[in-house]
Amino acid sequence: MNPTPPSPPPPLTPGTALVTGVTGQDGSYLAELLLRKGYEVHGVVRRSSTFNTARIDALYQDPHEHDVRLKLHYGDLTDANCLAKLLSEVQPDEVYNLGAQSHVRVSFDMPIYTVDTVAMGAIKLLEAVRDYQQTTSRAVRYYQASSSEMFGKVVEVPQTETTPFHPRSPYGCAKVFAHHTTINYRESYDMHASCGILFNHESPRRGETFVTRKITRAVGRIKLGLQSKLYLGNLDAKRDWGYAGDFVQAMWLMLQQDEPGDYVIATGETRSVREFCELTFGHVDLDYNDFVEIDPRYFRPAEVDLLLGDAAKARSRLGWAPRVDVEQLARMMVDHDLELAQCELTLRNAGHDIPSFVGHDQ
Repeated sequence: MNPTPPSPPPPLTPGTALVTGVTGQDGSYLAELLLRKGYEVHGVVRRSSTFNTARIDALYQDPHEHDVRLKLHYGDLTDANCLAKLLSEVQPDEVYNLGAQSHVRVSFDMPIYTVDTVAMGAIKLLEAVRDYQQTTSRAVRYYQASSSEMFGKVVEVPQTETTPFHPRSPYGCAKVFAHHTTINYRESYDMHASCGILFNHESPRRGETFVTRKITRAVGRIKLGLQSKLYLGNLDAKRDWGYAGDFVQAMWLMLQQDEPGDYVIATGETRSVREFCELTFGHVDLDYNDFVEIDPRYFRPAEVDLLLGDAAKARSRLGWAPRVDVEQLARMMVDHDLELAQCELTLRNAGHDIPSFVGHDQ
């Protein structure tokens, strides 16, 4: 029987938070959490010719309104000058670095850009925070989004904060650099800088080219006759899948501690891609074998076969535990994507031309 985890520490007085990657899955859940807790949240948004704020549209307020607590700023992790200006303008109490080119398979196609955003972006942001603290004498607490992909070719199961890293992708390599750089700044400059080694975390807001969402999106469309096949790569890869809404709570808790540290955030349960297909197709009474086909293009040049995290440290020191298991997560995502498919079907039946869904990446 697991001991009851301690109660979370009393929160610091809500202040101002700067969040890179605010338009992503994690950024949107974190922004919601911080706003509920009374923070003023400043999100960094990359300039684009199309709107990329869908995940946070429900939180958005007209900047002309009174007492707006979510404010967006154009910026990019590759632009050190921009980051320094943002720190000076926003004057944050907490900085959460969630921005990245975060698709592992795509990192093999875009290794230099991936390293520029993930590795060099982290050190540019850390340096901006360090300079800001030295200039203003204001303390800033910093969170670095580390990744289970750093473990790569694992040497022990489950993986903990002390498990050696053997990354198997440009993304994993870049995350190792960012992780160790954060530790170095913590030890060299006495910064309150913490790393969350997050294992796979999913939700209905996951991008549609990530394998879990690619699957659930296809399940909804196949169930309603809008799609006939789903093409995937390695069905035997095993991952520790949790719910992104749970994981952002751990990020916040890390920055409420008196001392910074590094924490594995995981559910402690692993499932293969094949098993996730069974769960999701089974939820709508379909057999995945009838619809899933293997496409070698979706195999990684170097595969990560098994990731399984041990979050004992987070349980004991942060009082954190996952609330949503993989079965609940699969049902949540399928139900959401069934609704999307139903909207798509309604539009198509009304004569609107809806592009066919094609998930190009795993």
